[in-house]
Amino acid sequence: MAPEKTPDTDSAMPVHPAYGVLREVTPFASVVLCDNPGSFELDGTNTWILRAPGSPTSVVVDPGPAKHGKHVRTVVEHAGEVELVLISHRHHDHVGACKKMRKLTGAPQRAFTDTYSSDAPRFRDREVIEAAGVTITVLHTPGHTADSTSFLVEWEGQRALLSGDTILGFGTTVLDPTDGTLADYFNSLNRLIVEASDAALLPAHGPDHPEVGPIARYYKQHREERLQQIVDALDDLGVSAKKAKPMKVVKSVYRDVDKKLWPAAKMSVKAQLEYLRTR
Repeated sequence: MAPEKTPDTDSAMPVHPAYGVLREVTPFASVVLCDNPGSFELDGTNTWILRAPGSPTSVVVDPGPAKHGKHVRTVVEHAGEVELVLISHRHHDHVGACKKMRKLTGAPQRAFTDTYSSDAPRFRDREVIEAAGVTITVLHTPGHTADSTSFLVEWEGQRALLSGDTILGFGTTVLDPTDGTLADYFNSLNRLIVEASDAALLPAHGPDHPEVGPIARYYKQHREERLQQIVDALDDLGVSAKKAKPMKVVKSVYRDVDKKLWPAAKMSVKAQLEYLRTR
């Protein structure tokens, strides 16, 4: 995980991490960063507001965690009339504030599952949504979780990818072994490399980046290297992927990583062991 970022106090414009303020990233995408930093959340959860210049309505992506009412009110204050709320995936730091958002805006909400869709149908992969003056293509990108979804946003020839937790602004993504799989994750990274390499990267955690391609290719390489490290660790431990204890693998592969991050590493190791068991 990368070292903590600090804002540039010499700049007149806010830069990441800038809590509780609206930060414009592209002409059609701005972000409000929630003050909920943590091992899984990095600096906090990014709530994105999509709106073409001059549009009277907006689209909000990932309202944020529960018990952060000030964050939700700040988003609504800047979003104005919310036409639609989109959810990247089911984790609490993205969906916890959904009830509060619905109460304040009354906007329909859509996700890849019925559970987090309200007053509107669930997504379909490759569905195209026209809202707030922008074009949003839904890309199902499972791996982090089974319902993980990215959004390719286009306006007047400019493109940006809201990647949820599939690709972060720094550090690496944890694979949730509850329903996330490494096979799906590799497929999702390959898909984003093919379909969105030239788009700006707007992640759900961490800073934005000018292009998806270099970050997605780094993520793929990193995951392949970690997988090889796990294979080597299994050889050293003299056990198969089927019989291996995840925490023993973590202690071997992640021995140079802060132990506070081992619970997150254990989740990814479980997913990677399952991947090896099926090969």
